[in-house]
Amino acid sequence: MSSASEVPPEFLREEDDGPLPELPPLPADPRWKVEHLPLLSAFSFALLMCAASVGFLVSGPDAALGAAAGVLIVTVSYTMSTLVLAWADTVRPALLMPLGMVTYVVKYSLLGVILAFVVSSEWAGRTSLGLGVVAGVTGWTAVQIWWVARTTRRQ
Repeated sequence: MSSASEVPPEFLREEDDGPLPELPPLPADPRWKVEHLPLLSAFSFALLMCAASVGFLVSGPDAALGAAAGVLIVTVSYTMSTLVLAWADTVRPALLMPLGMVTYVVKYSLLGVILAFVVSSEWAGRTSLGLGVVAGVTGWTAVQIWWVARTTRRQ
């Protein structure tokens, strides 16, 4: 070999005109990936109503709106993640990691922008919004842990 740009013949690949590799079969019933959403949606709605009620009783309409908005932000965010990941796993499991990462970056960036805007404002409901986010995250996570523990015991 006289130059660095020459490639030995044993390293050259012939064009691959063969068929694509077999993909794993899709699950028989992909609904299991989202079957917890009705329960979590009902829980989130109940939590939203409770947060709004407590906010209203403690500090008035601005606090009620803030608390409800905090719970709603978490509900939309977690539901979006669940649906994107369930879709990716159904279509092509190799998409789970990239789509999951993009989804999380987008949703946490939006949450950061929303919270930065609200914190810098003089709105009376900003503390309640933060508490609503905390309540939403804690509640959703607890109910999802309960759901997983309940369904894995049945199997």
